[in-house]
Amino acid sequence: MINIIQITEASAKQIQKIREDDSISDNKFLRVSVVGGGCSGFSYDLSFDDTKREDDIIVSEHGAQLYVDAKSALYLSGTTLDYSSGLNGKGFEFTNPNAVRTCGCGSSFAI
Repeated sequence: MINIIQITEASAKQIQKIREDDSISDNKFLRVSVVGGGCSGFSYDLSFDDTKREDDIIVSEHGAQLYVDAKSALYLSGTTLDYSSGLNGKGFEFTNPNAVRTCGCGSSFAI
C-alpha cells in the first residue's frame, strides 16, 4: 500500500466513530476524491462507497483505510488528513502541500 495521504490518529478514530454511529457496513469504505468546484477550483470529497475502481490506491494507517483513485492521488500526494474538534469548529481537515491557494473554510484549493 502506498501512503498518498497521511491519516492522523485523530482522523482514524473519527472515521471509526462515524462507522459505528451511522452503522456503516463493513463492505463500504471511505473514498477520498478531488473534484472540480469550490471557490478555489478544486474541492475534497469524503464519502463512503462500495464500488472499487481498477485504479484505486488503498491507504491504511492507524486502523483506518482510505481509497483514492489515481487521478485524485496526483493532487493529494503528501497530504495529511486530520480531524479537529477545537473551538474554531470541528471536522476533517486536509493539509495539502501541493495547494498554492486555499479558501477560508479549507474545503477547496488551487494547484
